[in-house]
Amino acid sequence: MRPITVDGNEAVARVAYRLSEVVAIYPITPSSPMAELCDEWAAKGEPNLFGLVPRVVEMQSEGGAAGALHGALQEGVLATTFTASQGLLLMIPDMYKIAGQALPGVIHVAARALATHALSIFGDHQDLYAVRPTGWAILVSDSVQAAQDLAGIAHITALKASLPVLHAMDGFRTSHEVQKIVPLSDRELKALFPFGALEAYRRRALTPEAPVIRGTAQNPDHYFQNREAINPYYLRLPQVVMMTSAVLEKGPGHFRTVLEELKAFMEEREYASVEEMRGVMSYLKVAEPAALERANYLKVLGSYRLLP
Repeated sequence: MRPITVDGNEAVARVAYRLSEVVAIYPITPSSPMAELCDEWAAKGEPNLFGLVPRVVEMQSEGGAAGALHGALQEGVLATTFTASQGLLLMIPDMYKIAGQALPGVIHVAARALATHALSIFGDHQDLYAVRPTGWAILVSDSVQAAQDLAGIAHITALKASLPVLHAMDGFRTSHEVQKIVPLSDRELKALFPFGALEAYRRRALTPEAPVIRGTAQNPDHYFQNREAINPYYLRLPQVVMMTSAVLEKGPGHFRTVLEELKAFMEEREYASVEEMRGVMSYLKVAEPAALERANYLKVLGSYRLLP
């Protein structure tokens, strides 16, 4: 396709809209344009990838948007939402439930500073750090092109891996950056889309025809065993991400695969934080064990957060 000129928010929204059936929204700077665009397209009757007009629902708060997302996922519906900063914090209770129930939800975040002694609308990763324990996979884009491509990878990975994915980009720095990108066509998205995984997801939906029990209260022995039972989902997640990105990279103009990014990271850096190395090592163990040799020479800075 011919290149288009968009900002990061529109690049993400174009993909999220086409891969969703329900979009639960509540605007918050700097993610608001993503919700606004989806609302506008739905009002105009523009179809998604499946020929249907997604249902866009504005809730009373970000907490309500997360609850709507959770409910839609329980019904076997492809659903997403957009948020940032304090809005993401309000979603944390539902994020734990969605991850624990292995539901393929997607949240797109324009990362922003949290309100502490004062409010700040500018870019920061405090909100992303705050949700790391929730069990969501986190993908982070560093350009408008990557924001579009990783948005698609987030939705497809969520279905393939049966796990929720949070896709983030820097607030304003990327969300409002205007760049010329190679758009993802419907044909490319359909070629990537896991229709088999979608059918399996639909079969797990809550329905009176096939009743199941969810949300029980458990004693410690059963609770522990059930928490451990989800580990295989996470162990195969890096492979799912890399396989999906490898297919997407074959299209001209799209961003490098996750593995290529990691190789470049190791070649260009002399120092890395503990958390950076943890991510690098987890991917390389799955994808390319030989590349671990270079990773072993990186000097690791023993700090969880390099700045206060």
